[in-house]
Amino acid sequence: DKEVRAIFLRLFAQLFQGYRSCLQLIRIHAEPVIHFHKAAFLGQRGLIENDFLTKVLNGMAFAGFVSERGPPFRTCDLFDELVAFEVERIKAEEGNPPKMIKHVRELAEQLFKNENPNPHIAFQKVPRPTEGSHLRVHILPFPRINEGRVQELLQEGLARSQGAPPATRGDKKCVVPAGPPVGMFLCS
Repeated sequence: DKEVRAIFLRLFAQLFQGYRSCLQLIRIHAEPVIHFHKAAFLGQRGLIENDFLTKVLNGMAFAGFVSERGPPFRTCDLFDELVAFEVERIKAEEGNPPKMIKHVRELAEQLFKNENPNPHIAFQKVPRPTEGSHLRVHILPFPRINEGRVQELLQEGLARSQGAPPATRGDKKCVVPAGPPVGMFLCS
């Protein structure tokens, strides 16, 4: 599923390439409002007549996208890097499917690493029950839980986790790279 997500990540990076240059910060209100200049975005890319992209930009999902990704100072992620720094690579791979597939696999690997920062911790999947297992009559009832033993295990786990470093990585906020201007992406 990471490769499918990587394909969509590339698609949206291509679709919204240069969107940051069309963001406007309006400071009339107590809280600044970020506005996306749709006409400028479509006009600079030569897509004013494109019905699909116009509907995407008018949708609620895109409004949420702008409100989340509009602030110039926030935590950056893989999408921001693609939009800002991978423009030329994505353009060069358009006519070369093997290079495109290689890039998709690299992105999928990065997505996997982002979701699993500690690869040494293995997660075992619970196997599915066999066919007809619910019909078996020899299933033993679930044993009673020993509350004292549960408390001991919890205390042991807490004692171990207090000395261990935190498993989550800290998201550092940074200035979001603007990337190239929209005019670079004239579409046919």
